[in-house]
Amino acid sequence: MASSREYLDFVLEQLEGISGIDYKKMFGEYLIYINNKPAIMVCDNTPMVKKLPELLELMQGAPDVYPYEGAKVHLALDIENHALTRQVLEVIDRVTPVSKRKKKPQ
Repeated sequence: MASSREYLDFVLEQLEGISGIDYKKMFGEYLIYINNKPAIMVCDNTPMVKKLPELLELMQGAPDVYPYEGAKVHLALDIENHALTRQVLEVIDRVTPVSKRKKKPQ
C-alpha cells in the first residue's frame, strides 16, 4: 500500500523549523532528505530510518520495520516525538555523505 499525500503532509508538519528538509516521491512512497542526504523513508504511512549503528542507543526500543520485501531492516521513527526526531536527523546529517550524482554514459 502506498503512502498517502495527506500522511506525508502530516510528517512534513512535524519537521517544520528544521532547515534543509526536502522530499521526493519514489514508487508510491516518499523519501525525505536533510541537506540533500536521505534521512526518512515514509512507506505504508510509516516513517522509518536506516538502522545505523550511531542510532541504536538513541532509538532503543524502536520497532524493526521493512520498507518493502527484500529490503534491509529499518527502525520505525516516532515522528510525533519532536526531540527524538531532531536528534535522529542530526545524527543522520552528521554520518551520511551527500550522494554523488553519477554521470550519464555518453
